[in-house]
Amino acid sequence: MICDNCGHRNAPGTAFCTSCEAFLNWEEPETPQAPVPVPPPAPAPAPSPTPAPVPAPAPTPVPVPPSPPLTPPPTAPPAPAPAPAVAPRRPDETTEPVPGPEAQPVPSPGPPTTPPPAPPVATVRCPNCRTENAADRTLCIHCALLLDPGPAPELPPPWWRRILRRRPRRAPLAGARPRRRLWRRPSLALPLTLILVAALVWFGLPHLSGLLGFAKKETGSPESVPPSAFRSSSRAPGHPAGAAFDGFNNRYWAPKNVGAGVGEYLECDFDQPVRVMKLIVFPGTSAKADEFLTQARPEKITVVLTSADGRKVSKRIRLKDQAGPQTFDVVGAETVRARLTTDEVYGAGNGRRLAIAEIEFFGRRS
Repeated sequence: MICDNCGHRNAPGTAFCTSCEAFLNWEEPETPQAPVPVPPPAPAPAPSPTPAPVPAPAPTPVPVPPSPPLTPPPTAPPAPAPAPAVAPRRPDETTEPVPGPEAQPVPSPGPPTTPPPAPPVATVRCPNCRTENAADRTLCIHCALLLDPGPAPELPPPWWRRILRRRPRRAPLAGARPRRRLWRRPSLALPLTLILVAALVWFGLPHLSGLLGFAKKETGSPESVPPSAFRSSSRAPGHPAGAAFDGFNNRYWAPKNVGAGVGEYLECDFDQPVRVMKLIVFPGTSAKADEFLTQARPEKITVVLTSADGRKVSKRIRLKDQAGPQTFDVVGAETVRARLTTDEVYGAGNGRRLAIAEIEFFGRRS
């Protein structure tokens, strides 16, 4: 089927052109009529004999070009003659065929001839949607996939053969859709990682309990570690150093001399080494706001933590001038002694002394 619009060749029986989508006007071919057979002409009768002419001098013959034979017009076949009567034959009589004109066979009309069917148009089937396309097309008319992507790429070797060698990844061909892998093959890193983890677990089991205990000490919540002994640089009557470590914030420690109290300190000892993590200070005479301002309050304190082997950790903290507990991060390992020295104070003068209501240490015992 040849399109009248664009001249594209379509498969037989197509209603619309696959190139321009125009309607294909087609009609059934007319069945040709069988030709009427023409009978051969009847043979001419034999001429009758004529008397021989008187001999005369022969004239010189003039050459005449031969004329083409005339084709007689078609005539109806003659009616068959009646068969002659045959006399009875004697037994000793032999019959011989009588010479006569040969009978010509009359051709019988055959079946009507039809034109041979047109050869089938070559088509290409799309490998993706199975749509038939013309052989001269490059892209599918339905899904636009490349119809002839060329030879299939060579399949890579299995992954266990590619562990120790790497090859560049081949880019997909133009117009082709690469297949997506739902599961990527493992590389060399995965088995090596599993072997390393198994070795660490095997050799780390004997030390697992120690590691868990260390992690608990490092990440667990600290607990109160009260000191076993305490002392001070000086003390006022009725306000000993023990008043700052007794767990009550309505009693306080105060130095002997009236004034700012700079350089005065409190010192305490622990019966066994502890890991100090936090320090809580209640400044002033009490945690109550109406009693807080009756004496001077520390503003800056230097904290020194001494470990069992003599190492010291020092940290300076600054307190706010307000009633209630104030928490500070002070870390010291294997601590056996702590000293808090006053550097600056709030509200000194007018017969006032430095006052510290309570000091608490939080951490874990070794």
